[in-house]
Amino acid sequence: MAYVRPEEALSPKNRMGGVLEVIHAGGEGEMSVARILWKAQKGEDYDEVIAARWNGNDRKPLGNPVSRGNATWFVIGEIGESVADAVERAARATAEQSPNSLTARYREMASDASREREAEEWSEGLIGDASAQG
Repeated sequence: MAYVRPEEALSPKNRMGGVLEVIHAGGEGEMSVARILWKAQKGEDYDEVIAARWNGNDRKPLGNPVSRGNATWFVIGEIGESVADAVERAARATAEQSPNSLTARYREMASDASREREAEEWSEGLIGDASAQG
């Protein structure tokens, strides 16, 4: 996998204040959506915005958009704007349905009876350790 991960797209430096949250990281050849800090004009404060980018692949590792040889974001809009909010909701729903989502991982762990038993024994052991210190 040779592509710029969404949290590494930090350009242009004079406008970009950082990636606050990658809402959906599609992986190689897919789209990512994030909350980022973005300065629309020099001298202004950073605004929290929703932004998107195509992550890229082996042939085009920088993805899209790109500026001056650096991976960048396409700003959709500020938090609270209807289009930005709609994109954020859709990205969160897509991320939740992903086989790599946190919920999917918890389901996978919970369906593993052996692992669930080990986790329960471990947590019960912590209770015993805490009560012994009293």
